[in-house]
Amino acid sequence: MEKYTDRYHPDYIPGTYSIYASSLSNTDNKDVERLKTRNGVILLPQPTDSPNDPLNWHYWRKAWHFLLVTFITAFSAAISNDAGAAQDSLNEIYGISYDAMNTGAGVLFLAIGYGTWLMAPFSSLYGRKLTYIICCLSGLAGCCWFASSKTTADTIWSQLFVGASESVAEAQVQLSLSDLFFRHQLGSVMTVYILATSIGTYLGPLIAGFISSNQNFRWVGWWGAIISGILFVFILFGYEDTMFDYKRFAPTLDGESAHAYYSNQIDEALSNALADEQQGEKGRAVVKIPSEKLKNQPIVRRRALEMLDSNPPTRVYPDNNGADDKQWSYWRRIQIITKGPNLRGWGIKQYFQLLWMNCRVFFFPPVILSGLMWGSQDAFLSFYLTTEDTEFYDAPWNYSDAAVAIMNVPCLIGAVIGCLYAGSALDYFVLWMARRNGGVVEAEFRLYFAFLSGIICPAGLLMFGIGTARQLDWRVIYVGLGFVGFGWGCSGDIAMSYLMDSYPEMVLEGMVGVAVINNTISCIFTFTCSDWLNTSGTEKTYIALAILNFTVMFLALPFIVWGRRMRAFTKKYYVSFIEMRDGI
Repeated sequence: MEKYTDRYHPDYIPGTYSIYASSLSNTDNKDVERLKTRNGVILLPQPTDSPNDPLNWHYWRKAWHFLLVTFITAFSAAISNDAGAAQDSLNEIYGISYDAMNTGAGVLFLAIGYGTWLMAPFSSLYGRKLTYIICCLSGLAGCCWFASSKTTADTIWSQLFVGASESVAEAQVQLSLSDLFFRHQLGSVMTVYILATSIGTYLGPLIAGFISSNQNFRWVGWWGAIISGILFVFILFGYEDTMFDYKRFAPTLDGESAHAYYSNQIDEALSNALADEQQGEKGRAVVKIPSEKLKNQPIVRRRALEMLDSNPPTRVYPDNNGADDKQWSYWRRIQIITKGPNLRGWGIKQYFQLLWMNCRVFFFPPVILSGLMWGSQDAFLSFYLTTEDTEFYDAPWNYSDAAVAIMNVPCLIGAVIGCLYAGSALDYFVLWMARRNGGVVEAEFRLYFAFLSGIICPAGLLMFGIGTARQLDWRVIYVGLGFVGFGWGCSGDIAMSYLMDSYPEMVLEGMVGVAVINNTISCIFTFTCSDWLNTSGTEKTYIALAILNFTVMFLALPFIVWGRRMRAFTKKYYVSFIEMRDGI
């Protein structure tokens, strides 16, 4: 079992883990009986017995926090996409150009991506709750500023604060969800997360359009500010920090840390290998290999594994696994700052160290793949929303504001179907694949579901783009939007759950990398969208986008073939990253 749970074990590969207790029943490791399971599925991470462990929270307590963070996700996505409902009024009354509004959208994407990066160290040092409060206040300020806009600068810079408010939904929410739920549940959990993002993204402009038509364009911002204020109160008094120090209850191996124990095994294997090397064989010249290089030789690794198999370590557990902990009081549970176990002083130096260290996540291939998959969907969003605004107000459609806004409904329907496909269905698929694989899960199992999205979403882009250019029947266009929505719903779910499975102890930092890639791509495409459509035409542009989408989603194929090797290669960087983060 150690090779699936101890990152210092010579055979450990991040993203490869045993999920069924029955697969370990024939092992001699007496620690297997200590595993906590549910319906035969091993609970990962293993919960403690502490009543303060979020994994042990009551069902309704988990449900409340799940509801709260998913509402934050949906709401922050909504206010980040509702500015378009006011752009006609801003243009007519104050002469603010549509190009300026596009610039504001670009600033918004940059604020989301790099706001996520700037916020990430707060979660490790001061707890999860502080980031939610900061982002909620940022959204409140941005909505108030946008509601009182009179100049081009107002419309652009207000989006900086609105974008910063959504940064919490790009990584912090996923971290909170991984604190609350077990690994085999993450696919279903991420389904609801992506669904919340989809609801905010597609219904936000629709609701904002009705507000602008029936009240005033300024109420688009004022309603956002009002809800932000109410949400701030709920976070302040209803959100309990999910940070928990599991290190206090981590078992040691034969009384030593895992790092020390496995290092000793490697050193002993190295000594044996050196002795064999010095003896050599008759008739063969002895080749001298430096000891540091010898550590990486297959013979050393084989000897270390033989030693571990013949004499597995004994886990030494604490006297109690948290069972003696007292339930924290209500005021303790809702405090704004929960100090991280490694916080020193004010943590200012640590903050900048973590900020710089998080830049290393771009060396992990699954981060790049996830960022491309999710980022491409955001990029396509800019194109079809722009096309709706520029094409469908004119003949032959002659749509009203409400009719254009309603075009988001088929996208939402497709997104719901995509979420179900890549969420609960994918979780069952992973368990089915694990049974066929001796109870062992490989993170790449989740990528098999990417191929259907890589066919349906490009088909939707072609139907929408060609249908719009050639003025085909509206059913073709709306079904195309539904297919695009399907790609939106399942691509994000697949990408994020794959990354969370690949590097389970690097969820926050991995999602930061995804957010930076995602929103940088979105920003670039937002600035180039109108020019591309004008230069190439609607039909050719969407053909190019369909090819791009197909290519990105089918990048899953080389990862399915070589992904395990990639994860094995990055193991040393992964372990080093976690040691540095927790030791800063």
